[in-house]
Amino acid sequence: MVIMGSLDGRVVLITGAGRGIGREEALFFAGEGAKVVVNDPGVAIDGTAGDAGVATKVVEEITARGGQAVPNVDSVADWNGARRMVETALQSFGDLHVVVNNATIERNMGLADLSEEDFDDVLTVKLKGTFAVTHWAARHWRDQFHAGVHADRAVVNTSSGSGLLNPLPAQVSYAAGNAGVAALTTVAALELGRYGVRVNCISPSMARTRLTLAVPGMTQEPSAGRFDPLHPAASAPVAAYLASSACPLTGQVLSVRGGTVAVNRGWSLGGHIHKDGLWSVEELSEKVKELPMDDPFDKLAHALTGALGTVGRTRLQEMINALLDQGGETGTASMKTSRSAPAASPSAGHSPSQITRS
Repeated sequence: MVIMGSLDGRVVLITGAGRGIGREEALFFAGEGAKVVVNDPGVAIDGTAGDAGVATKVVEEITARGGQAVPNVDSVADWNGARRMVETALQSFGDLHVVVNNATIERNMGLADLSEEDFDDVLTVKLKGTFAVTHWAARHWRDQFHAGVHADRAVVNTSSGSGLLNPLPAQVSYAAGNAGVAALTTVAALELGRYGVRVNCISPSMARTRLTLAVPGMTQEPSAGRFDPLHPAASAPVAAYLASSACPLTGQVLSVRGGTVAVNRGWSLGGHIHKDGLWSVEELSEKVKELPMDDPFDKLAHALTGALGTVGRTRLQEMINALLDQGGETGTASMKTSRSAPAASPSAGHSPSQITRS
């Protein structure tokens, strides 16, 4: 249980902290006594454009409440930008105890319509961005450890049910990025433990942000004074607990949905078949069908039950087709646009930006 002041004196860098879940984390962490670096370049859902005032506004909210915070508008997709975020914490507050990797973007369209650029941009922000910021923080923590400065450090990554639990069509890049972040979390926990660094991950779902407003039922709000399970603040206390020095956990991925917190066990072995020798295709054709398996259609239908009620397989396939057809038109337009403009050179310092986590 997080208590008041549970983050007193801890310096925290939160990426994608200008809106949605990231903003709520920044406000909550500051309320718990943390000194916060609010990182957000203030871009659109797809990572385009940018507004430096987004991060500054959150900083002003924190300072108006008596907290301490500074803005940073670098993109996690920029390798040196990730380094500058860490340097901002060190220069402003003298240390860095916690990194909360929250930044993400979305380019939702079917696999057949998704361009290489779209796929790369999403993975660059979601997965590589998580790696980049953690890398530079880990460099600092390793140096501090070898210098004899031993302190509790923590990384709190952010994944999603899209990639861990729910196979959502038109989100192949987003799902791949989120699944990758969960895998990165477990490996990083084993590697960085030697320096006193704990690495965990939260996986929020059904949170009301600009990424999810189109989902049926997301705009409904409870009457005044009642708990709102869809509010983006629901996962902030969980992230704060994982960031606190009192938390013993590492290598864990926790799903958060309203007031429910659940442990994710990731991919696990199910039923098996065995033969003392090389299988033939014919034998496998006969034996594999005996194994119990999860049907992705059933998993998707279960995930959508709360919003759409019970839907049959045929109706679900029709919905998937309609979604992909709509995305295909968008994808075609996107490809035409990208072909009409010169590509930005990575060497020129251009990179996809990030947005607040959904």
